Amino acid sequence: MSAADPPTTNSSSAPPKADDEDRTGDRGPTDPDDRILSLDVLRGFALLGILAVNIWLFALPVIGTVNPTLYGDLSGGNYAAWFVSHVFFERKFVTLFTLLFGAGVVLFTESKERKGQPARRLHFRRVFWLLAIGLGHAYLLWYGDVLVAYAVCGLLVVFVRNWRPTRLLLLGLVLFSIPSLLYLASGAAYVTADPATQAEIEQGMLAGFGAEGTVDEEIAAYRGGWLEQMDHRVPTAVSLQTDGFLFESLWIYSGLMIVGMALYKWGVLSNQRSTRFYRRLFVGGGTLGLALILAGVGYRGLIGWDTVRVLLFAHQFNYWGSVLLALAYVSGIMLLCRAAADGVATTALSAVGRTAFSNYLLQTVLATTIFYGHGLGLFAQLSRLELLGVVVAIWAIQIPLSVVWLNRFRFGPVEWVWRTLTYGERQPLRLE
Repeated sequence: MSAADPPTTNSSSAPPKADDEDRTGDRGPTDPDDRILSLDVLRGFALLGILAVNIWLFALPVIGTVNPTLYGDLSGGNYAAWFVSHVFFERKFVTLFTLLFGAGVVLFTESKERKGQPARRLHFRRVFWLLAIGLGHAYLLWYGDVLVAYAVCGLLVVFVRNWRPTRLLLLGLVLFSIPSLLYLASGAAYVTADPATQAEIEQGMLAGFGAEGTVDEEIAAYRGGWLEQMDHRVPTAVSLQTDGFLFESLWIYSGLMIVGMALYKWGVLSNQRSTRFYRRLFVGGGTLGLALILAGVGYRGLIGWDTVRVLLFAHQFNYWGSVLLALAYVSGIMLLCRAAADGVATTALSAVGRTAFSNYLLQTVLATTIFYGHGLGLFAQLSRLELLGVVVAIWAIQIPLSVVWLNRFRFGPVEWVWRTLTYGERQPLRLE
């Protein structure tokens, strides 16, 4: 999904102009010619990368995504596929997406305030329609939707958008740390419990993600027709949007959005810092992040992939390491934009970023058509290595399609609908 309407500038490093949105009228969104290149490229990079993680949720039973040793082969090329996805993709790209969403809240509200428009009211309308689209996505297509959580968190974080960056960073990190502390507290309770209680905890956790019998039911549901899929999709979506949201997603997404606000205000996401700064962040974030993540991979091997310890302890290494590696990715994209602002890679990624909302939903449509019973019905039939091949195939569709679309139209199709609903008037779509 898209982070927000960027301010008016063709430069990847210049600050927003005071007269943004003039080209499309007082209530219109930012003109396509008036973009911050680095934000579009970073958004496109995040959108493509997130598929390399979501592919497991699209194509495998839930329990196989929680602990890959519990479903399917995890040797040879399949282990390599999991390793690459876990180390370089898992949590990193949703972190980038969420940082951009937080920056987008600041961008959107600031542009409205400069125009003397009701910034918060327009923001609330914007996230209301995001919520509506997300609910349709979650219950009609795929339970792994993130839009609903983004919309609810967006309703809350807007109230701190005017805070100083340092305060925003501290608040964001505190919120982000809450799920980590809850997992560690649960882990402490588990390791100090007697063996019988530990067995009950493990059995309960496995049942929550799908024991052997329910895995068979899940596979049958997704290989069946659209109505049959509802038997698994609806309760899973409800669980993620209630217990899962209150225990984890609320704190993670709100925290990262607020950190994204701070990073935007410091000029980190809009490519306004020095080259030296980005190089240091790239090396430092990449080194420390990879060290933590790889330590977590090693720990999984030491504990024999014990499911409870994977969830409560091993998870922590990637949880924090992903933030550091995501910052290294930010730095890499900023440096790429400086070195090749008009290059093939930046042009392609920018096109995907400008149509990210449409492309997010398109990934769901393509993946569910491939894996679910109303399409090819390949759910739980491909290996992890083969699934990464599917990822590349979908990228090969989305990238040229985004470029071709923007040669004729101002916005992606879903972006256009979202903007029209937000502003309450039809927005121009075709390029003049």
